[in-house]
Amino acid sequence: MIGAVGLVLARPARLLGVEPFFMEFIAGIEERLAERDLSVLLHVVADHEAEIAAYRRWAARGLVDATVVVNPVVDDPRPAVLRELGLPAVVVGDGGGLPDVRTDHSGPVLEALGHLLDLGHRRIARVTGPSALQHTQARTAALLSRCPEAVIVEGDYSEEAGAKLTTALLNLAEPPTAILYDNDVMAVAGLVAATSSGVAVPSQLSLVAWDDSTLCRLASPALTTMSVDVHQFGVLVAESVLECADGVPVVPRWSPAARCVPRGTTAPAP
Repeated sequence: MIGAVGLVLARPARLLGVEPFFMEFIAGIEERLAERDLSVLLHVVADHEAEIAAYRRWAARGLVDATVVVNPVVDDPRPAVLRELGLPAVVVGDGGGLPDVRTDHSGPVLEALGHLLDLGHRRIARVTGPSALQHTQARTAALLSRCPEAVIVEGDYSEEAGAKLTTALLNLAEPPTAILYDNDVMAVAGLVAATSSGVAVPSQLSLVAWDDSTLCRLASPALTTMSVDVHQFGVLVAESVLECADGVPVVPRWSPAARCVPRGTTAPAP
């Protein structure tokens, strides 16, 4: 074996410094790969076009034994390119014909929604990640299936998006009494924006984050979250990558399930 597994992240580099998810995820992958003296070759690019170009370079030069593909989108071109190149790959999500590690996106959304409905909330909003992502669409569909009147606004996982979109939601004629966020950074920024605007959390507004990072636990009040064992998620992906690189059948795997952890940002609806 060459000794490396490739991971290309098509996202703004500035987000990697503040979003804990991928650092924990990569740590889980590296922990398992280290047992086989393998390492992660991480490459950050602007978009999928640049990502595909990186795959072509890696395949031509034989730089990696396999790749991990993250954040699949609708009509994703990457699986077909990787099959064409003959570059072993594991997709984190719907593999499009490639080996994958899947996630139940609907169940956790319904659990979070159930928590809010039990507290009496009916005006509910959600700040999403990019709408092209498969998991964004799956989460939105699950929410609307039980709460068709929910307000959906699209963010990009950044602090700026969390603050701006939260402020816009609170300025609606009928503002939501609860907001769900697709990551922790946007949720923390939303908490700051709400309190800075004089909206009390949780007595006037309940907030739920996704990914239970240290950010959520250190916020004041501590954020209610959909908690995921991100490190173990990375370990499971590494197991599939090792099987893929070894040329043996890849065992179907599912990521650890997200579960609702109530903390200080959810309370009965005002």
